Amino acid sequence: MDKIRIGIYGYGNLGKGVEKAIYNNPDTTLAGIFTRRDPSLLSPINKDAKVFSVDDAKKMKDEIDVMILCGGSATDLPIQGPKVASMFNTVDSFDTHAKISEYFSNVDTSARDAGKLSLISCGWDPGLFSLNRALLEAVLPNGTNYVFYGRGLSQGHSDAVRRVKGVKNAVQYTVPYDEAVNKVRNGENPNFKSVRETMWRECFVVLEDGADADAVEKEIKEMPNYFEPYNTCVHFISEEELKEKHSTLPHGGFVLRSGTTSNNVNQVAEFSLKLDSNPEFTASVLVAYARAIFRMHKEGKTGAVSVLDVPVSLLSIKDREELLKETL
Repeated sequence: MDKIRIGIYGYGNLGKGVEKAIYNNPDTTLAGIFTRRDPSLLSPINKDAKVFSVDDAKKMKDEIDVMILCGGSATDLPIQGPKVASMFNTVDSFDTHAKISEYFSNVDTSARDAGKLSLISCGWDPGLFSLNRALLEAVLPNGTNYVFYGRGLSQGHSDAVRRVKGVKNAVQYTVPYDEAVNKVRNGENPNFKSVRETMWRECFVVLEDGADADAVEKEIKEMPNYFEPYNTCVHFISEEELKEKHSTLPHGGFVLRSGTTSNNVNQVAEFSLKLDSNPEFTASVLVAYARAIFRMHKEGKTGAVSVLDVPVSLLSIKDREELLKETL
């Protein structure tokens, strides 16, 4: 069996998770890790893994079937996505919901011009949650979708906080309001006016020496798309406390669809996740979809796609007969 050759573009928490996921899938192999740092300073999980500078990626177009982009959505992927899509089939986890359409268009143009195929916004939300929103809305057309996150550590939002001037390190937790969740599960079909009524955000921040705490807090709370729409609480703590109490990366959440199929007949459907490691689970989703993108490109598909465009059967290492017998 020829293995799918996967490249990892960026080697933070998500990149490390992708490396683990590749080793968990017998039909994939790690072709190389690409970093903006000095390659000699990286310590991959597998000591034999090849590490390259991102500048060397363009020399390896024929050695990688799918490049998985592991940069942050705030500043990395808007540049990296279209750039790398001009050289490779790609999969990424761009998660700034308000900018997905714009990002899709940019990546689509780049990939289509290069004859490549790129999957954007893949993970668990956007990603698996997107699939469930679409599926449950189709099944229950008379109803409302609800999404709750947490309590859990958000990689994208933590990354956004760390990029604020004066922040040395930080993590951010998304926390659902229990009262809001229970209203949905009870079939009350609440009409929330904004996400501010369903979830709040809690930040734990280590400041650079001499940084203005008030200015940092203000910039975080007013950050468009990330924090401005929510009630946000910012705590300033020491580096030691951050390492001691906030070094793990748990997360989770749930999609619910509450609706009716006839008068006074209520239906509530739910898909949920409880994750010990957000990046490792997200990485596992990315690798499964890398398999699908590899197969779709072999069939001639180019441009940009989302999880809504990918047949679920293409995610599996199993063939059609096995899926029909064991899964359907």
